[in-house]
Amino acid sequence: MKINFKRFKEQFLSFPKYVLFHPFDGYEEFKRYEKGKMSVAITFIFLFAFLRIFTYQYEGPLINNRNPMLLNSLEEIFAVVLLVGIFTAANWSVTTLMEGKGKYKEILMVTGYSLFPILIVGFPAVIISNFLTLEEMAFYTLAVSISYVAAGWMLFMGILNIHNYGLFKTILAFIATFIAMAVLMFLGLLFFDLIQQFISFVASIYNEISLRY
Repeated sequence: MKINFKRFKEQFLSFPKYVLFHPFDGYEEFKRYEKGKMSVAITFIFLFAFLRIFTYQYEGPLINNRNPMLLNSLEEIFAVVLLVGIFTAANWSVTTLMEGKGKYKEILMVTGYSLFPILIVGFPAVIISNFLTLEEMAFYTLAVSISYVAAGWMLFMGILNIHNYGLFKTILAFIATFIAMAVLMFLGLLFFDLIQQFISFVASIYNEISLRY
């Protein structure tokens, strides 16, 4: 049991923290020595989805104006998984054309690991937010904002390292990735709209035949 806890601490806390504060050395070990684990990345992604649900329901009333009755947990999980899927697919497509060295698996793992600062700050911050005054809420907002900046930093440095890019090429890759994401979302919406129209067309034909016979 002690060995398992030690392994858990190393994989879920110590190594992600090391990557955050030592991104070049951390991602070198992440990629070359395969210290990054897909199980950890997937866990972080689903924990992030749970954090969104947790925040929706339990964030302090001074800052939370959401209606808990309108929460759809499956939608929150689906939104996170969809966003991660679109980003990783877009980045993989773009970086393949830009001679990136990273594999899709590594892009997905980097994306998952980059959520670490948000998770570490997010859960305690939501709980503490219920005991803060209106004036103290500024510290809560600042802490959460810093966690998102740190997550962006981890993601940026991760993409830079796994693809073996320089600074300029990494920035260019992110711009191209966001453009590709917009294209993928547009095509997705267009596809679902065509499917909906096709279903409506088939339904109208079925109703017409039913009325005649």
